Amino acid sequence: MTQQNQQHIAVVGAGIAGMCTALALSKQDYRVTVFERDIPPPAGDADQAFFQWQRRGAAQFRHPHAFLGLMCSLLEEHYPDLLQAFFAAGARRMNFADMVPPALLEAYSPQPGDEKLWMLLCRRATMETVLRRHVTAQPNIDIQNTSYVTGVRTTAGSTGPLNICGLHITDRLSKNKYTHDADIVVDATGRASKFPRWFAALGADIPEQRDDAEIVYYTRHYRLKPGVEEPSRHDNPPAAGDLGYMKYGVFPGDGGHFAVIICLPNGETELRAAVKDGAKFDAICRTVPGLQPWLAADRAEATTPSFGIGEIHAVWRDYVTAQQPAVLNFFAVGDSSVRTNPLYGRGCSTGILHAQILAEVLAAHSSPADRARAFQDRTNERIRPIFDASLREDRSGIRRAAAVMAGEPRDQADSLKKWFGLAFADALAAAVRDEMHVFRGMMRTVNLVEKPGEFLKDRRVRLTILRYMLRGRKRNARARVQRGLSRPDLLQHVAGLQGS
Repeated sequence: MTQQNQQHIAVVGAGIAGMCTALALSKQDYRVTVFERDIPPPAGDADQAFFQWQRRGAAQFRHPHAFLGLMCSLLEEHYPDLLQAFFAAGARRMNFADMVPPALLEAYSPQPGDEKLWMLLCRRATMETVLRRHVTAQPNIDIQNTSYVTGVRTTAGSTGPLNICGLHITDRLSKNKYTHDADIVVDATGRASKFPRWFAALGADIPEQRDDAEIVYYTRHYRLKPGVEEPSRHDNPPAAGDLGYMKYGVFPGDGGHFAVIICLPNGETELRAAVKDGAKFDAICRTVPGLQPWLAADRAEATTPSFGIGEIHAVWRDYVTAQQPAVLNFFAVGDSSVRTNPLYGRGCSTGILHAQILAEVLAAHSSPADRARAFQDRTNERIRPIFDASLREDRSGIRRAAAVMAGEPRDQADSLKKWFGLAFADALAAAVRDEMHVFRGMMRTVNLVEKPGEFLKDRRVRLTILRYMLRGRKRNARARVQRGLSRPDLLQHVAGLQGS
C-alpha cells in the first residue's frame, strides 16, 4: 500500500453522490469518513424508508428520480453486488427494448451498445437505503450520522490557494464541538452547500453561474391496487409530455409504487394553486390521456398528498480558473458543483460520474494543484456538455411557456435562423418517432451514455433529418403535438373544480 493510499478523506453528505464517492475512493484503499447530519434509514423495508425516514437534508428526497443508463452502466461495471442488492430490494430493470415505442417495435433488432440503454426503476428512498447499508458494510468507510459540519480548517500561514486540512464539527446530539483532520475534503452536500460561503469568508471567491429555470413542480405518489398491473407502455399514449404550459410524467417505482409530476411555469398561479390540492391534482392529471390509465380510480390509490419543489436553478461552480486552483485538497461533487434541472433526471447520473472522475484523478496525480486542475478539466470535458444541454432546454422551455401564456404561436419564426432551428427541431421530433436509428440515437442522449446530441454527427441521422425537413414543417409539427386540453380549456376545467 502506497503512502497516497493511506490518506484520509472526509466526505460531507451521505446522499447518492456522497455515498458513491465514498465507495469509489474506498476501492482505492483510502480511509473515508462520511459526515451526515440526518439520521440513517430505518431498519425495515423500502416502504418504511419512504414513509418514515426523516431526510431533511435532501429537499428532493421524496420527489421521483430517473436512474439513467449512465448511472446504471457505472453501477454494473464497478458495483455489481450493489446492483443485485437494489434488485433484491424491489428495484426493476427497464431495458432499451421496453422503451421502444409501438410504431417502431417491428423495426427493432438489438444492436451493440443497446445494453447500456437501460434504467433502474425505484424510489430514491429505496436507492438511498440500499446504498447506505452497502457503504456502511465497507471496512474502510466510517459514517458519522450525527454530525453538523460548521466550517473548514486551513493550514496556518498558507499563501496562494486555500489549503484545506480538515473540518469543524458539531455533534447534533451532544452539541459538542470538535475538529476533524483530513488530507482531502469532499463536498457532497448538494444544492444547500455552505462551502462556497465559507471559502468567501476566508478570501477565496468561487465563480458561479446560476440560471433560474422559472418552474416549480409538484409530485404525488400512488400505489397500484392489489392484482393490478402497470399500464402497458406499448398500448397506451405516452405517460410523459409537454403541453407548453404544463409538463407531466409518470415515474414507475418499486413494489407497485409510482409517482406523477406536474411541472408548471412560475407564472401559472391558478394551476399552481390547484395542484396543491390532492383531489384537484388528480382531476388535472385525468385530463391527460397518457396519465388516465395510471390514475383510474379502480387501478391506483394515492399514498401521499401533492407537494412541490421550487427555486430550481442550473448552477455551475468553478474551483479552478485560468488553471489556478482557488482551494487545494478540496473537491465538490454532484449538485455541490454542478446542478441541472431535476426535471431531466440527470443529477444522480452526473453525481456518480463525478465520483468516478474524482477517483480517477486521485489515482493519476499526487500534487494537490495537479489534482485540482485535472478534476476541473475532466469535469469540463465530461459534465459541462450535459449542463449546457440542460440549460438550453430550460431556456427553450421558458420561451415556449411565455408564448403559450401570452396566447402567441409557439412555432412562429421572425428570422431565417430561427425558422431553420424550428424546422430542424420539428424534423428531428418526427424522425425520432418514425425512424429506429434516430430514436436509438436520441435515447443515447437521454441516457447520457454519450455527449448530448452526439448522435447528430452520424451521417445517416443527418440525412434522415434533412429528408424530413424537405417534407415541410406542417407535417413534421404533428410529432410534437401532445394530447391534452389547451391552456384555456384546462383553466376553465380548474375553475369548475374550484366552484364545485
